Amino acid sequence: MARALVILFALGTAACVSSGAVPRPFPSPGTPAASPGAAPAARPAASRDGYSIAGTALSFRGAPYRNGGADPAGFDCSGFVHYVLARHGIAVGRTVSEQYRAGHSVEAARLEPGDLVFFNTSGTGPSHVGVAIGGDEFVHAPSSTGEVRVERLGSSYWAGRFVGARSFK
Repeated sequence: MARALVILFALGTAACVSSGAVPRPFPSPGTPAASPGAAPAARPAASRDGYSIAGTALSFRGAPYRNGGADPAGFDCSGFVHYVLARHGIAVGRTVSEQYRAGHSVEAARLEPGDLVFFNTSGTGPSHVGVAIGGDEFVHAPSSTGEVRVERLGSSYWAGRFVGARSFK
């Protein structure tokens, strides 16, 4: 029995090594979280890579929701986006409507990590924003769950409320 397990392990390891696939690693945020109330630390323009922006956004998963919040002690949706982009040297307005007018428009089919995704959750145009992280997912600060989290763009709730996307790359 032990010999069979060793053989299976060796075959599995060989298959992984010989596959030749080299996935692009998801970036680490590279910057420690700031203390509550601290101004976001600007990063060099070279870090405007979408994967780096997405990685920074993901590093705040679990941060609490706070209406009007714009730092790791508590974020609302636009404060979260404002804080994440500022860490990459990208200045955007603080409100959803200001962020919706910034950058350049991106078609939903061409979304890339780091792009901003906007939703109409109140019936009056763009009222919620998050950061695309790749695939069908985005990270945001929803008031409903009380913390920064990842969700699917294609979910029945978000797909019907999607109103556009913007890019800063």
